[in-house]
Amino acid sequence: MTGVPNTRLCDLFGLAGWSKGELARLVNRQAAAMGHPQLATDTSRVRRWIDMGETPRDPVPRVLAALFTERLGRVVTIEDLGFARNGRTGRRKDEQGTADPDGLPLPPGRTAAVLTEFTGMDLMLNRRGLVGAGAALAAGSSLSTAMHDWLNTDPALAQDAPYSDNPLHADPAGYDRYEAAPIGSQEIEALERSVEVFRAWDAARGGGLQRKAVVGQLNEVGGMLSYRHPEHLQRRLWGVAANLAVLAGWMSHDIGLEPTAQKYFVIAAHAAREGGDRPRAGEALSRAARQMVHLGRPDDALDLMKLAQSGSGDETLPRTRAMLYTIEAWAQASMGQGQAVRRTLGKAEELFVSDKGDVPPPSWMQMFDEADLHGMEALAYRTLAEHDPTAAPIAQGHARKALELRASGHQRSQIFDYISLASASFIADDPEQADRYARLALVSMGETSSHRTWDRLREMYRLTGQFAGYHRIEELRREIRLALPNSPSLRARNAEV
Repeated sequence: MTGVPNTRLCDLFGLAGWSKGELARLVNRQAAAMGHPQLATDTSRVRRWIDMGETPRDPVPRVLAALFTERLGRVVTIEDLGFARNGRTGRRKDEQGTADPDGLPLPPGRTAAVLTEFTGMDLMLNRRGLVGAGAALAAGSSLSTAMHDWLNTDPALAQDAPYSDNPLHADPAGYDRYEAAPIGSQEIEALERSVEVFRAWDAARGGGLQRKAVVGQLNEVGGMLSYRHPEHLQRRLWGVAANLAVLAGWMSHDIGLEPTAQKYFVIAAHAAREGGDRPRAGEALSRAARQMVHLGRPDDALDLMKLAQSGSGDETLPRTRAMLYTIEAWAQASMGQGQAVRRTLGKAEELFVSDKGDVPPPSWMQMFDEADLHGMEALAYRTLAEHDPTAAPIAQGHARKALELRASGHQRSQIFDYISLASASFIADDPEQADRYARLALVSMGETSSHRTWDRLREMYRLTGQFAGYHRIEELRREIRLALPNSPSLRARNAEV
């Protein structure tokens, strides 16, 4: 007991709207449902947790996490509640013995437990038809500060992974955990193939349709990681976990579950680093940066990109570094930094060309090809054109090149190319060409499940306002309104244009 209020638990308790007595009764009821009928919590104990900073013994933190997850309609973990995972009453500390208010980086050996708990709670929300929302995104600066030293070290797997004298020991990872058993190379190969299937589906159809399947697969992998496998298998299993966590994060971002997406990106970085793959950890953090730019927070994106680039390590391939620079350029474009955008994209192009292909790219980089390079350049210049209209023709050129190079199975990226080209054309005062490509985007959107495409379409809709007097553009505006979800927020946006 610290004698200091647990502010995290206090905040969540206030959001939930329970009384202390009501929470005590709910804890007892939920604990019994989870197989702990002997648990007896009362109002005074709840008061000590909230007002005195006491950490209750297991299974109470897991019970509370389940209760708050269901009540708030978003994933709430033990760390979110301000509790340690040591199963003892006491003050939560990091390895240096100081208070760790953010829970980052995750303690050594706890990544599998956090991963399994988080995915289990996420699946529970899916089963009960709840929407993961209501949490705040962490600032890019706070994430990068907390994780900088941790990511830039490269300890051996044996130092990072959970240790047990019993190689078949499974650490209890949390509520609703998949009961896994040790696996071999054939099972890991099957998991790696499943990642490729999920990745291809996401590229073609968007994240909404397969997110639950990816989260479920990741939950199972978390259970597998609770066991101590031979080192070469453990590394591959951590790689599967990192890839699935990035996909779960990207799919969550794709359907607007932003705090959930950010948590998965952070988990992915931890999983990659546990497996000794620093480039993969950096790429996972770059996804969080892309999310920040999309949400209008380029400063936070640049903070995360600095960490992603510095933490990726010297073994990062030129093509991977080129991809990281395109994201940095997009953030700079959002801030109107034209010279920086051109300089950064110049570096990206040089690195991309310098990659001789003599070293096969990792599976998670195979989606970033020449079409993606031009697609990201088109997006950056189209974004910059909002500040400097002379960038619009450059954006148009890159978007056309991206469309020429797009392979089949990349429908969502193709839609983004259409929208970038149409938006740049509106800025370049070319409504006829803008109308053409906007309609191609609308035709293609019916086959995907991606909130991000709707957000980009809303941005394009805003640009149509200056051409509202044109008959064709008026028709286009009506078609866009029909294509977008009919929500109060959308109606408010439309009213503003």
